[in-house]
Amino acid sequence: MTSPRIALVTGASRGIGRALALELARDGAHVIALARTQGALEELDDAIQALGSSATLVPCDITDFDALDRLGAAIFQRWGKLDVFVGNAGVLGPLSPLAHVDIKDWNRLMAVNVTANWRLIRSLDPLLRASDAGRVAFVTSSAAYKAQPYWGAYGASKAALETMARTYAAETHDSGVTVMIVNPGRMRTRMRAQAMPGEDPMTLPTPEDFAKKCLPLLTPDWTQSGRLYDFPSDRLMDFRQPD
Repeated sequence: MTSPRIALVTGASRGIGRALALELARDGAHVIALARTQGALEELDDAIQALGSSATLVPCDITDFDALDRLGAAIFQRWGKLDVFVGNAGVLGPLSPLAHVDIKDWNRLMAVNVTANWRLIRSLDPLLRASDAGRVAFVTSSAAYKAQPYWGAYGASKAALETMARTYAAETHDSGVTVMIVNPGRMRTRMRAQAMPGEDPMTLPTPEDFAKKCLPLLTPDWTQSGRLYDFPSDRLMDFRQPD
């Protein structure tokens, strides 16, 4: 009997993370679900078990960086490898002129959206390389390049995440690990409602729609790396230098 692929999803308790965790479980993976909310994780576990799969729950704040180091060690001790890593956890932060952003809010935004993913790369890199087909995806936003007024803090964090992900893709070239960046666009999530409170959520695609499109990027058959999957246009895109 073939052992299941081991998949870590951050921000797994709701929205895009939950949908991706369920899609991976539906595909037969054992899901390591990381999020802050124990109750929501337990509800996810029930849903995963109903699909005939299994999960390991990791209730912690993603800025507990020592816990992320311990997570890597625990995965090594139990499985010796990691097949899938989805860096989904993120916060919106304040929508405010850059000059008005509070230092505490800026630091929290960068810690969650950028530094935590770097710490996870440090912790998980040997495990992903130990897989016969390590697959990584980081969730980004069009705010990374639009440079819209009042979205500067969030946009800066996602631009940093994209550069870090592309660099990791270059560093894992020919290693068997692929690294993709995925942009969900406007989506029926709590974060979107926070940013656009007057918007009718029923006009937006669901995280489940997005997760189905992302699943192929996380399978052993996927071979491309360092590219962006843009859900709104359903296209793979390349990054390029300015003209």
